[in-house]
Amino acid sequence: MYFEFANPEILWLLLLLPVLILLRGAVGKGGSIIFSSVAIAKEAAKKSRSRVGFWRFFLTVAALGFLILALARPRLGMGYSEREESGIDIVLAVDVSGSMSALDFSTRTKLRTRLDAVKEVISQFINKRPNDRIGIVAFAANPFMVSPITLNHDWLIKNIDRLEIGVIDPNRTAIGSAIGMGVNRLRNIKNAKSRVIILLTDGENNSGQISPIAAAEAAASYDVKIYTIAAGRQGVVAAARLDENQNIIRDRNGNPVYGGEIRSQIDEETLKKIADITGGKFYTAQNLAQLEDIYNQIDALEKTKVKLRNFTTYEELFQWFAAAGLAVLALKLALVNTRLRTLP
Repeated sequence: MYFEFANPEILWLLLLLPVLILLRGAVGKGGSIIFSSVAIAKEAAKKSRSRVGFWRFFLTVAALGFLILALARPRLGMGYSEREESGIDIVLAVDVSGSMSALDFSTRTKLRTRLDAVKEVISQFINKRPNDRIGIVAFAANPFMVSPITLNHDWLIKNIDRLEIGVIDPNRTAIGSAIGMGVNRLRNIKNAKSRVIILLTDGENNSGQISPIAAAEAAASYDVKIYTIAAGRQGVVAAARLDENQNIIRDRNGNPVYGGEIRSQIDEETLKKIADITGGKFYTAQNLAQLEDIYNQIDALEKTKVKLRNFTTYEELFQWFAAAGLAVLALKLALVNTRLRTLP
């Protein structure tokens, strides 16, 4: 809601009011009686300020001010926007298998797992794309829909906190099934300008009912483009300790506790094929800075203009200002004929 004048140029007339005040002021009439003494006439002829003159003139100026404001048509505007077409529809597919507990995305100032880093970066990615419908699929031994495709990004980011190792059996990785779930969500969206899956994993497909290549071919048939990201270094890397439920153990400050070393093995060849089949791109990220840069690159590649229709309804307020001006004039007339009455 906002306040404005429909005819703001009328407001220039308000500048005449100070001029009237300077020229007239609250000055009473000069004496017009002939006196026998010149000295008395000289004294009587002096202009004298009178309360009667002040109030009569003040009410006139006030009434003119209200009427000028009424002519400028003050009004309250209540506007809203209606989306004419959406932006890009995106599914973020995130690996939450046990190897995502690796600590190779830590920095000098903060210890973090691969999954911690991914959660930070995709939250930033979501905030940069307010016009896109985005959903999240987590996967390990099975895929899990963390959030359906939505424009409610505040709610979406809150659900990112649900991405934890141990929510799904973390001992295997179903890349093909994760792609299949993302495609199923995207293919049902009508009038989609562009459909995209951003798949991040640090492993190889060893679970699920569909192979990654078959899933990629299905994605291509529905015009779904897949960007694949291989996260982390190959080989032996440090990792956080997991409890009996395969959840990351953290200290009192929320930092992951070191738990030894694990072997990281990423099937980069399959990820490259997935991207090639669907017209996407393959990336590798071995630290936090590289991961941030990759999502920034994808953000720059997948851009579309969004058309919005703006509607505004107005509540006219001129009648209140006009009524105030007329009320002041009526008050002046009443006072002129009663308390402010003067002799002719």
